[in-house]
Order: sequence, then C-alpha cells, then structure tokens
Amino acid sequence: MALFKTRSAAVYGIDAHLIDVEVDMYSSGSARDFVMVGMPDIAVRESRERIKSALINSGFGYPNKAVTINLAPANVRKEGAGFDLPMALGILGAMGTVAALEHHILVGELSLDGAVRPVRGALSVAVCARARGIPNLVLPRENAAEAAVVEGVRVFGVRHLSEVVALLARPDEFQPVAADPAPAPPDAASTAPDFRDVRGQTTAKRALEVAAAGGHNLLMIGPPGSGKTMLAKRLAGILPPLTFPEAIETTKIHSIAGVLPTGVGLLRGRPFRAPHHTISDAGLIGGGAGTPRPGEVSLAHNGLLFLDEFPEFPRDVLEILRQPLEDGSVTIARANMTLCFPSNFMLVAAMNPCPCGFHGDATRECRCTPGMIQRYLGKISGPLLDRIDIHIEVPAVPYKELRGDSGGEPSSAIRERVERSRDVQRGRGWYNSALPAPLVRKLCALDDSGERTLEMAVRRMGLSARAHDRILKVARTIADLGGAEHVAAKHVAEAVQYRSLDRNYWS
Repeated sequence: MALFKTRSAAVYGIDAHLIDVEVDMYSSGSARDFVMVGMPDIAVRESRERIKSALINSGFGYPNKAVTINLAPANVRKEGAGFDLPMALGILGAMGTVAALEHHILVGELSLDGAVRPVRGALSVAVCARARGIPNLVLPRENAAEAAVVEGVRVFGVRHLSEVVALLARPDEFQPVAADPAPAPPDAASTAPDFRDVRGQTTAKRALEVAAAGGHNLLMIGPPGSGKTMLAKRLAGILPPLTFPEAIETTKIHSIAGVLPTGVGLLRGRPFRAPHHTISDAGLIGGGAGTPRPGEVSLAHNGLLFLDEFPEFPRDVLEILRQPLEDGSVTIARANMTLCFPSNFMLVAAMNPCPCGFHGDATRECRCTPGMIQRYLGKISGPLLDRIDIHIEVPAVPYKELRGDSGGEPSSAIRERVERSRDVQRGRGWYNSALPAPLVRKLCALDDSGERTLEMAVRRMGLSARAHDRILKVARTIADLGGAEHVAAKHVAEAVQYRSLDRNYWS
C-alpha cells in the first residue's frame, strides 16, 4: 500500500480554498479500480480517463493497481478539471516517481497527451498560496503571468506533465515566472473615445462629469440617435485609473469568469460591460448550475455597467439590480453554499421616452398612445429609479451644432477635475455615492437658503427619503467639483434638476 498527498485549490466566489489530494494505491485490485471520493462533480470524475492517458502518453506508464483518491475537505463540492494535475502527480508520487510535495500547490487540466491546459481563477489560487504560507505554485504557462502578480509566491508555468516532473526532480534548473516588467498596457482613459468628439449636449456632458466625480448612477432619456450610447462609451475615459487593490480584485473576478485575456497579468483599465437586453437574471447577477459564477454586475465591479434600451430588459431582471446598487455586492444562496460577489459599479442606463422614441420631440411625431407610453415607462419601478442618482434628458442635437467645427472639451481636462474631486472624497474615507446616512447629515449640511430649496423640491416633486439623500450626495459632489467646502443652495438646485425627469415622465 502506498499513500501520497498533494495540494491543490478550488475557487468559491472570488477566493480560493486549499484542497488536499490524497492518493492511495494498493495491489489487491486492478487498474480498472479507480475510485474518487470527496464530492467530485462530473468534470472531476471524468479526469480518471484523462489522467490514465496522460501518464501513459507521457512515458510514465500506469500501475496495474487499484487507486483511491480523496479530495478533502469531503463536505465541499469540487468542480472543474483543475484537479487533473495534482491527482496525476499524486499517482506518480505513490509510484515513487516524485518526492514529497507539501510545499507546492498544483493546478491544471491535462490533455490526453500530457499537455497542461489553462484554468480559471489562477490569481485567487496565488493569493491562497501566499495566505497559507505555501511558497511554490505550479500551474499552466498561460496562467503564469496572472499568478505572478502576487508577491511572496514562486510561480512556475508549465506546458506538459513531464515538465512538472522535471521541475520537481531538478528545481534548481527552473526559474519562477517574474511579474511582467513591461510598461503597463494603456488603460481605459487612453483607449476610450474622447469627449472632444461630442457635438452639443452640454447639459448631458456636465451630468456625466458629476456622475464620474462622485460615482453616481445615471439614467439618460432621449430619442434614438441623440447620442446616449456615444456619451456612455466616453464615460470610462474620465474615470481615474484603478488602484492596485482595485486591479487585483477586478482581475480575480474576470479570471474566475474565464474572460481574462490570455497573457494578461493584471487588468489596468476600469471594466465597461454592456450586456444585451435579452440577458437572463443569472447572466446579470450571477449563478448558474453547480458553483455560482459571477454575472455582469460583478464583471463591472470598479467600473461601468451600461444598460442600453433600459425598459427592454425583463422587469424581474431589473428588479434584481436593487441589492447590488444598494449594497455593492451580490449574495447568491444555494443548497450547499452561499457565495458573495463584489459588485460596486456605476450603473449607466439609456432609454427612449416611449416605444417609438419620439415622445416630446418637436421635430418628429410620436405615434404611441398614452397607454403604450405608460406601459413602457412602467417597466422601470419607483424603487429602482430611486437608486439612480442622476436622471437627464438627452435631446436630439440641432443641425447647426452637429455641423459645427468647434469640438467639445477633451476628456483629459474633464478627468483632471474628476480626479481632484475624488481625491477630496478619498480624504474623507468615502466616495459621495456611498456616503452612509450619518455622514450625509454631517458632510451635506445646508444653510437656510439650501434648506428652503431642498424642502420645496421634496414637497413639489413628492420625493422619497432615499431620493432626498441622493440629492444631497449629488449636491456634495457638485460642491467638490467647484472646490466649495460647504454645500450651497446653487449646488442643491443643480442636483434637484437631475431628479426632475423621473417625475416628468413617471408621474
């Protein structure tokens, strides 16, 4: 009887957890006796055939003995093909081909010829290795740049099972992968389209600047072709770059979802996600069969989620947005586990004022009946609207402005003001959009004139308590952009204008 242990990791949520792979081999059976325990899913159970072929085709052979493999802890479901490599090394260890592996974590899928295929969640696995004090991480070459971002862990990228055996036998001949020393790739600020290209829409551009400065959610209403999508795509160019902790967290989510570009070690630009309105609730929020996966709201974490044709999304899908908009995270409960994914994003939504798109347009006739308009607008609930700080109208651009030669203000100039405003907010410990209620009262204190302006708006527009607080947060952002220490009546008045459209259209 020969017992050998290796270590691997499984990703749940955005974090990886250590998995012990125990291989027991005994001669009282045959090679057909291959038992796997520890709640493996179908992909893990199928690894039996991959491992046998990989060992034989790599020249190591396969023992004519019974094999039992335990994946511990046994009460947690194991998913994916990333356990192929540690199980194969466990069998080789039980055969006496490799020595002890207590100082290594191994992750990788095996091909039938022994090649090592990439896996998801390599960055999370590297963070787990550092947290558990395990100095060496062996994983596919395609995932090495991603894992090497984590300091304190020696990352070895391999292409074949035989390369792993050689690494373990002669470790001095192999060098760990270093973090990419090359200059950082261009971030969203330099690759996003420029605001200079936008003709007209002065009010809308101002609203987007306020939204970017405070991290506020934004809803644009206007006819087709007025530039709503064009404005939304330029919003990423005026946001400040990701901080290193933000980049780590964002990269972990994209790695787990399997959408991290090959060879990219760390995401530099803020995500911009624009799902189609046919998306399901699991696609938007996350979930799916087995271990839940992150959805679009988590892939947009630390970035932008753009929902075009807002009312065309199913209402039940839109209502699910209320929790992530309020809490900055999504909790997905399953029978055997509950996972929490971060989802602190800026929501940018765009919609027409009616099904045909021309309600209120002075140049084109609207053919929608009042009932059709109300049913269309009724897809957006009041509680969801209350969670969107800024509502603006984006009218069609007049011909003279459209054909004008003078461009607008460049994104670089707007971004400088946004970054100065965010620096002020960072000094307080909170971005304005996320201010807790006690701090709203303290940081958004109003003088008599401001109180009268806000009271009049709340009474006339019938605003909710949530909308009242959001007006104050937007007013605080406007004051920060202007370099004002206190919120004045003019700041409140501008913030109120960004809440008026929901009453004009939905009242």
